[in-house]
Amino acid sequence: MTDSFRCTRCDRDDSGRVERPPFPSELGTRIQAEICAECWEEWKERQMLLINHYGLKLHEAPAREYLYANLRSFLFGEGEPPADVDASQQGSVEW
Repeated sequence: MTDSFRCTRCDRDDSGRVERPPFPSELGTRIQAEICAECWEEWKERQMLLINHYGLKLHEAPAREYLYANLRSFLFGEGEPPADVDASQQGSVEW
């Protein structure tokens, strides 16, 4: 895509957007339309931290919902603030 766009998260217009939707859903399409590739890479690092730090089991629906809520918060500023990575809480997320 060569048309100009401004990233919703970092408000820069000089970064390239995500090449293709990361998910086959409305959320994936929104990420491609509104988020730059650099912010998407930051999210992927953050996602890995959350998965590993809290021991998320992504085959469980509550863990996926938790991760999607954090994605929306991190990238779009929606909902609750993103989860902290607190070493004292390692492996102990309560659903």
